[in-house]
This record gives sequence, structure tokens and C-alpha cells, in this order.
Amino acid sequence: MDSGVKNYEKNKGKVYLFPTPIADGEPKDFLPERNAALLEECDCFVVEELRTARRFLRKAGFKRNFDTVEFFLLNEHTKEEELDAMLQPLREGKCVGVMSEAGLPCVADPGAGFVRLCQREGFEIEPLVGPSSIMLALMASGFNGQSFAFAGYLPQEKAARAKRIRELETMAYKYSQTQIFIEAPYRNNHLLESLLSVCRKETMLCIATEIGSSRARILSKPVSLWQKNGIDLNKRNTVFLLSK
Repeated sequence: MDSGVKNYEKNKGKVYLFPTPIADGEPKDFLPERNAALLEECDCFVVEELRTARRFLRKAGFKRNFDTVEFFLLNEHTKEEELDAMLQPLREGKCVGVMSEAGLPCVADPGAGFVRLCQREGFEIEPLVGPSSIMLALMASGFNGQSFAFAGYLPQEKAARAKRIRELETMAYKYSQTQIFIEAPYRNNHLLESLLSVCRKETMLCIATEIGSSRARILSKPVSLWQKNGIDLNKRNTVFLLSK
């Protein structure tokens, strides 16, 4: 039976998934040297935002002239039918690099849609080592690192958000499973307000902000203590974790 997936031996193009720094700083402080070398092999890049992608490439030591490199924008505004054009360089045997704005591409990131099509066409895909705010927050939280779930972004509407928080808290208690989620920085305080009003006082909440920067702060406390000691998370990159 035809699985619908082609043999990538017949398709010479290759996809590299390049992590990017999750805070200000030099790429060499966060990324292996091999990543910088592989950037030079790419004739095309699939990126969320052109300006920041080019800035990262230059800081990472990318030496090629940008006029000789093709860039495709892939963000929340990209339509499904636009993805096929991004596959054409791979069909021509070129290497394509995929980058997120920060951290790992394809994790809570539009790049996943592109990689899904690459899998279907059978192109070889190599994920590269780099920082993940999600994993770093889990490591430092003191919560269960053997059973955890990443829930991505929670609903923006207040009632729906409260319902989802209750569901995550229930799973944390029922399965002893760490629940991890994120929010757009400018909505962090709304999410925190919901967490403190919905969760049990004894539920453990870890708030990990500005990971990878000199302003990093990762604290795990019961909800009752967070209620007593507030924190302003507005426009601060934050990962939230719940545990029993």
C-alpha cells in the first residue's frame, strides 16, 4: 500500500532545523559550532521575520551575500497554499534552513506546517541542537521531569482560559504530570491573574521569565504564596508550569 511518503533518497534536498538564541547575546554562547557551519550550506531559509532572521545570521557568522540567498516568510499570516512554493528549492536539490524567532523551530511555531509537508514528500530533515525555554524551565522548576505535557498557548477569552486551566490542574493531580504552557508576553499578566484565581492554593506554580538572559528568574511556589507576592510579567518572555 502506498503510504503517501516518498523515499528521500530520490529527493536530494535537505532541511536543517536551526535553533536561535532565546535571549540577547552571542549565538556562540548558545549554539554548537556545527550549526554555524551548516548555515553556510543553505541556499534558502524559511523564517518568521526577515529582519531578525538576517540579524541572527550575521551574528552567527554567516558570510554569504543575502542577495544570493532566498528567504520565505512563514508566520501566522501565511496561507496553506503558499507552503508548496517553499518546497521547490528542495525539489531542485537545495538545502533549506528553518528558523524560529527564538528557540526551537516547529515547537509552538509555524514551521511545523512546512516540515509536515517535507515529511510527506520524503525530504531528509535534520533537527539541530539549541536552547529551548520550555525544557530549561522544566529543568529548573523542580517538577516532575519524567511525565510532562506542553499545552502551548491557552485561550485568550477569560472563561475559556479558566476552563482550560482547571483541566490542566486536574491532569497535574490525576497523573502527577507537569503541565507547561506559554502566552504572548503582553498577555502574561492576564494569564497569571487567571491562574491565581482558578487554581488551588496548594497547587505548585513555576514562573520562568527571561530565560537565557541576565534578567532570568525561575521560581516555584504554591499559588497561595504567589497570591501574596505579586509579580509583573508584562512584555517579559515567560514559561508557566503547574504541578501538584
